[in-house]
Amino acid sequence: MKAFVYCRKSTEDEERQILSLDAQASEMIALAHQTSRTVVGVLNESMTARNPGRPVFNEMLRRIERGEAQSIITWKLDRLARNFDDGAVSSGSSSAA
Repeated sequence: MKAFVYCRKSTEDEERQILSLDAQASEMIALAHQTSRTVVGVLNESMTARNPGRPVFNEMLRRIERGEAQSIITWKLDRLARNFDDGAVSSGSSSAA
């Protein structure tokens, strides 16, 4: 199964201890190998997910809809969505790990 690794670090959380984008990517690539997934792209974004309209996230969803990958691997589920609009987006063939 093909997967995107999606790493996000909020610009609003600078004071909190959050895994760096590189560290998130390393952990998720290792998980992909353990679960027999092929990583087709590592996508990094540095912005909050409280508001909809993240360009990298939206492009990743378009690429999933085109069939480039069937799943998303992310360090923590809230890296994907923290607002209703992004959380309600559904692509029948995608999943989060």
